[in-house]
Amino acid sequence: MELQLYYDRKERDTDPIGIFIDTFDVDFQHRFSLSERQEIIWGLGYRFSTDDFTNTFSMSMDPDSRHDQLLSLFVQDEITLIEDCLHLTMGSKFEDNDYTGFEIQPSARVMWTPRERHSLWAAVSRAVRTPSRSESDVRINSRVLPPDMLFPGSPPVVTALFGDRDLKSEELLAYEVGYRVRPTDVLSLDMAAFFSDYGNLHTLEMEEMFPEASPSPEHLVIPLRIDHKMDGKAYGIEMAAELQVLDWWHLKAAYTYLQEHLHLDGDSQDIRSEAAEGENPRNQLSLRSCMDLPRNVELDLWARYVDSLRSQDVGSYVTLDARLSWRPHGNLELSLVGQDLLDDHHPEFVPEIIETAPSEVERSVYGKIAWRF
Repeated sequence: MELQLYYDRKERDTDPIGIFIDTFDVDFQHRFSLSERQEIIWGLGYRFSTDDFTNTFSMSMDPDSRHDQLLSLFVQDEITLIEDCLHLTMGSKFEDNDYTGFEIQPSARVMWTPRERHSLWAAVSRAVRTPSRSESDVRINSRVLPPDMLFPGSPPVVTALFGDRDLKSEELLAYEVGYRVRPTDVLSLDMAAFFSDYGNLHTLEMEEMFPEASPSPEHLVIPLRIDHKMDGKAYGIEMAAELQVLDWWHLKAAYTYLQEHLHLDGDSQDIRSEAAEGENPRNQLSLRSCMDLPRNVELDLWARYVDSLRSQDVGSYVTLDARLSWRPHGNLELSLVGQDLLDDHHPEFVPEIIETAPSEVERSVYGKIAWRF
C-alpha cells in the first residue's frame, strides 16, 4: 500500500494577471494478488484547489475566485492466461470533476510471447482531457482598435477571447500494436503502429459583436469563444533498435512517422485550429552512440533529424549533441557537454500565442562537476 499527500501554493503578482492558487492532493494505491495468476492494483484520489485572480484589462477570470474538487478511482487487473506466454491487462479510471462531471477512461492490453525472444502486444484505450480553469472562465482582450477603424463613426473596438463553461472534454480513442524481437544477444528491435481517433477538439468560434460600457469609453466587442467543433485522426509507426557493437560501445537508433488529419464541423468558423495538423514533424530520426573509453572516460554522441513543420514555416534540421566525461574518482565526475553543435541557431517551433515572438535554439556548451554520495 502507498499513500501520498502534497500541498502546493503558487503565486504570481505580475502582468497580465495576478495568480494565487492553493492545491491539496491525496493519493492512495493498493496492490495485491488475487491468485497466482492475477494481480489487482486499485487506488483513490482527491484534489481540492482554490484560486484567487487579480484581474486586469488584458486578462481576467469570471469568477475571479473559485474552488474546484476532483475525485478519482482506478482499478487494473493483470491476468496471466498462459504462463510465460499470454498476459492480459484490463482496467479503467473513473473521475468526477467540476467541469464536465463524470468521466470513464477504460483500457485493455494483451501481450503474447510465443517464444523467448519474441513478443507481440496490442492495446485499446480511451482518454479524455478535461477543460482547464482558463478554458472555462477566461477573458483575454487581445487587441484594441481606435474609433473609425471598423467603419466611419464606429466606437473603439476590442477583440476578445472568451472561455466557455459548457465545454466538453476532448476525447481520444487509441489503438496500438507492437512487436519486439531480440534476434541475437547483442541486438534488439522494437516496432509499433498506432491509430488515434480524436473528438471534441477545441476551436475558436467568432460570435456576434456586442456593445460594452465598462471600462469606459463605450466600445464594441468582437468575441472569439472556445468551442469543440473539430475532430481528427492520427496514425503512424515507431521503430527502435539497440546494438551492443562491442563491450564498450552501445548504439541506439529510433525512427518515428506521424500523419495527422483534422476536420472542422460544418458550422465552424475557425480559420486557425485545422492548421495544427502541420505543427508536428512528420518524420523524426535519432542515433545515439555511447562509448566507455579507457581511464574512466565516456563519450556520448546524439544526432537527430527533425522534419519540417509545414503550417509554421519551420524547416527541417539536423542537430548533434556531444558529452565527454571523466571520473578521476569513484564519486567525482567531470563532464563537458555541447548541444546543437551543427548550427549557430535554428528555429524549432512558433509559439501558439500570436503576440509572442518566435525564438531560436542556439548552440551551447557547458561544463558540469558532480559529486555523488
